[in-house]
Amino acid sequence: MSPGLTVVGVGPGDPDLLTVAAVRSIETADVIACPVTQIGASSMAATIAHRWISSHQTVMPLLFPMVEEDAPRRQAWHAAADALAEAIASGQSVVLLCEGDASLFATSSYVLLAMQQRHPACRWRVIPGITSFSAAAAAMGWPLALQQDQLLVTPCPSKEVELDALLDRAEQDRSVLVLLKLGRRWQWVKPRLEVRGILERALFAERVGWPDQELAPAADVPAVERPYFSLLLVRQSWPSVLP
Repeated sequence: MSPGLTVVGVGPGDPDLLTVAAVRSIETADVIACPVTQIGASSMAATIAHRWISSHQTVMPLLFPMVEEDAPRRQAWHAAADALAEAIASGQSVVLLCEGDASLFATSSYVLLAMQQRHPACRWRVIPGITSFSAAAAAMGWPLALQQDQLLVTPCPSKEVELDALLDRAEQDRSVLVLLKLGRRWQWVKPRLEVRGILERALFAERVGWPDQELAPAADVPAVERPYFSLLLVRQSWPSVLP
């Protein structure tokens, strides 16, 4: 690979879900950059891609703290962009690994924006990855969208009134709803779905693609706090023409 940045989506967890383009980029890069949430921590993205990372490659952990404040996050994006640009300026090809898809709710999107702003001369490209919700739907044989269905993908709201408004909108627009980052909200989301009479129309997925993944009807999952990487698929109606 020639000097430049390639942002690679490595999918939700199963290494077999990486694309051919992703594997080729990882194998031929000089530097593998990977996100970590704290110094010394392992990288989930690097764990997914580890079979294609060799000992002759330089692994560059990039720190992205899991905080809500703006300043630390912006500082981390700028620091990552500068570190990547320095490696590229030295003549190296760099891959930045990203869990899931590199353009969907991804830290790498912020890094790429910072790179474009701070180092506009750097060459870059983005390789998409399989999303957790598409992998979950495929594993359960559940169509995300059919005929005139719409698909609405969003982080789970933090308040019941916001969830109700979202469900009302999805019902009116005939949208299949994907709620990401369910986590601790599942404690009140499940009872709310039950009150609305749509709990039986939802599927729950957690840590998709990892050995301990959980895929189940939402009604079968206890209303307790769940890991950050959990999601819900909600279909309130089906098309009128079906097999």
